Parts: sequence; structure tokens; C-alpha cells
Amino acid sequence: MKNTVYTILLAFLFSACKHEVKPSDIAKVNGYWEIEKVIFADGQHKDYSINETYDYFEIKGAQGFRKKVMPQLNGHFEANNISEHIAVVTKDGQTWFYYSTPYAKWKEELVSVTDKELVLLNAEKKEYHYKKTGPINLTGDGKTTK
Repeated sequence: MKNTVYTILLAFLFSACKHEVKPSDIAKVNGYWEIEKVIFADGQHKDYSINETYDYFEIKGAQGFRKKVMPQLNGHFEANNISEHIAVVTKDGQTWFYYSTPYAKWKEELVSVTDKELVLLNAEKKEYHYKKTGPINLTGDGKTTK
């Protein structure tokens, strides 16, 4: 009986620690994100100190897109016409991004999102950690960046 009580308490503790993404949190995904690290299924991780590209997300309601952009030193972003369509699906307390391109389809779980951090988990159990970022302006001209 004592073991059962401990097991129930542990299960409750672990379920209480899981961060549930609310529908209102999805809007926080919009914007520019720079990858910080990837944690692999075996616990190893790869840190990214410098990134040539950022991920730009734009989601309205349950639809949106993600595309790769390259920050320029003048505060602008260079992008191509390739984007990944996103369908946002919430099921059983989890939020999923279903991506599609003309070449592939896949999904990632939105593990957590704040104003400054984003965590996505793919089917291979790779956990992608991003930090919110913005334009770079090294020109020093005082002009507003786009």
C-alpha cells in the first residue's frame, strides 16, 4: 500500500511539472528564432553559438508558415520563396505543428514557448531549443530596422 501511494505521488509530481501549451501561447511563436541547441534522444546535445540562418514563424489561428531567413548586417533579412506550411493541431493536451512542402510532410510537438524561448520535439526525439531574436544592425546609422 505504501508503494502505491509513493507511485501515485510521483506520477502526480511528474504530470504537474509538464508545461502545457495553451492556445493563447501559440501567438508567441510568431517572429524570428535562432537555434541554441539540439538535444538528441540519447541525451547528447549540440550547441550552436553562431547561426547563418534564423527560422521565421508566422501563425494566425491554426495555420501559418515557417521559412529560413538570413540576417544582414544592415538590419534586414534575406529570404527565398521557400516556406513550410504549418497546420496547428491540439490533441490530448499536446500541441502539434504539422508541416508540409511540395516534397515532404512531418510533424513536431510544441513542447514549450515563452516570449524568449521555444522548444520543439520531432519524431526522432530531437529537441530543438530556440531563443527569440531580431534584426542585426551594425551600420550605426541610427535608422530603424525592418
